[in-house]
Amino acid sequence: MGLLIYTDMKKIMKSVFERKTLSITIILGLILVSSACNKSFDNVLPKSFKNDTLGVGDGSKRVLYIILDGVRGSVVKSLAPANLTQITSRSVYTYDGLADYQRNQITNAASWTTMLTGVDYTKHNVTNENFAGFDNQVTPTIFTRLKSVLAKARTISFASTAVFNDKLAADATVKQNLSNDAAVKSAVVTELTTNDPSFLVAQFNSAELAAGSNYTSANTAYTSAITTLDGYIGEILTALKARKTYAGENWLVVVSSNKGGGVSGGAAGSNIFFDESRNTFVAFYNPKFTSVVYSMPDLNGLPYSGSGPRFLSNSGGSGIAVQNNTSIGNFGSTGNFTMMFKIRDDNPGVNNYPMFVGKRNPANTGVGTGGWSFLLGGGSFQLDWNGSPRPGGVISTKDGKWHTMGFTIFNEGTTRRLALFADGVKQATVTIGANTDNNFPLRIGTDVNSSTNLLIREIAIFNVTMSDADMVSNMRRQLQPANPYYANLIGYWPGNESSGSTMFDISGKGNNFTYSSATQFANFSDISPNISPEISQAAFSAVPNGVDIPSMIYNWMNISIPEQWNLMGKFYNPTVALPKN
Repeated sequence: MGLLIYTDMKKIMKSVFERKTLSITIILGLILVSSACNKSFDNVLPKSFKNDTLGVGDGSKRVLYIILDGVRGSVVKSLAPANLTQITSRSVYTYDGLADYQRNQITNAASWTTMLTGVDYTKHNVTNENFAGFDNQVTPTIFTRLKSVLAKARTISFASTAVFNDKLAADATVKQNLSNDAAVKSAVVTELTTNDPSFLVAQFNSAELAAGSNYTSANTAYTSAITTLDGYIGEILTALKARKTYAGENWLVVVSSNKGGGVSGGAAGSNIFFDESRNTFVAFYNPKFTSVVYSMPDLNGLPYSGSGPRFLSNSGGSGIAVQNNTSIGNFGSTGNFTMMFKIRDDNPGVNNYPMFVGKRNPANTGVGTGGWSFLLGGGSFQLDWNGSPRPGGVISTKDGKWHTMGFTIFNEGTTRRLALFADGVKQATVTIGANTDNNFPLRIGTDVNSSTNLLIREIAIFNVTMSDADMVSNMRRQLQPANPYYANLIGYWPGNESSGSTMFDISGKGNNFTYSSATQFANFSDISPNISPEISQAAFSAVPNGVDIPSMIYNWMNISIPEQWNLMGKFYNPTVALPKN
């Protein structure tokens, strides 16, 4: 399909993947080297600690796991609740977290299962709220794995949703279904005060219930529920640090939404960061961590990368691509059409209006010679439609950046109209009276000795007129089969070849272009404000996902993760602030 590949993401994103326990062991060792205090939830180090790299259990490494159903990360950020905000000062955290990086309809059950197993629905099979397809023997939860590898560990699950415990906490030492979130909070406080938990999970659902169908800051019932939950978290942390054995313990506190809320799912290739149902708040807190925030990548800073034809013209020749079907590019006197493409002009010099995309007599491609063509001149471009009209662009093409160009053709009553677009802006709307159909082939590239150096790719022609908004959006992006206009393609030529003589039509129509022997090919990786490159899974993995949480927990508890567990998460390496005397 010639999809664009989003490359070099590792250089852009701040994430570390390493399923090893060495790094976390070093961190724990650093935490234990001395003692001090801090006003941020007591920055107190354990007074004594036995190194336990095998994870067989001296009981000092513990996890408190707080799950907040339906709490959007963006809403937490805007509300800035007191306790969650204070936690972030000593956390690896994100407001841009993702429940997962899939595009299906998300559910509470699916997100909980991901958060407790370390694999997403493609492995644990849970998509519906009834947990159909889940097999705890195939994809065990943290409770099950801890029961196996740390037999003496006390594992606890307090839940305000009974099915959470029934399906996911079967192997917990203690599990209790509570009537509401206040009861869950009280149970957690009591457990921390009177017992000796190694792994304690608290599941809260009040924000999800309060949201209804409105998971935004404008819903006061929803924000009030989040504020109340924040108060519960404050009480729980107070109980945690009040433990008599706290000074000899190492607690990782995980606070995470299970999901966001609202309309869920998206088309193939869509940006999952825009799926607010998957937007989560995630924090991995320890009083010795320094604050590290993970944010979604700057989508305007992603490189547009790939390969494609370079149409270079000089006195020695000219690289061009010629359409094999001479009817392609004829728009007749009736009907609706859309055309678009992307272009980079690598020649900073002045051009005398050569045709670079068009359909007219190759013996005379200048202005006013019949047919139609895009022309370069005046540092910009214009579209010549049979000599008149000749709407021009107001963008500069001589900056070495990628630009988008295109037009739509439509009727207003009995009047035939054309709207010209470039770089997300409608440049002009004109009347086109003449029928420009001809038997000359649609051509890309300029005549010999035109002094041009162009990369042109992603040419698409449709048998429908896109709305202005859809035109602007689609010109920026790469067409995907899930695009609602894909079935309307007359032809789509990504131009992602790196060699050969054929520019392939991948619309299924088979109307290929033929490259001339003078056509060159180039690799590129450019940032352009005019293009939104396809975003890849690597971008979605740049922030903590629900699937990452079990890996963090196992690492914290010094449990080696065997390859055969087939976990899908990664480890975010925290940095440690050593206490000052």
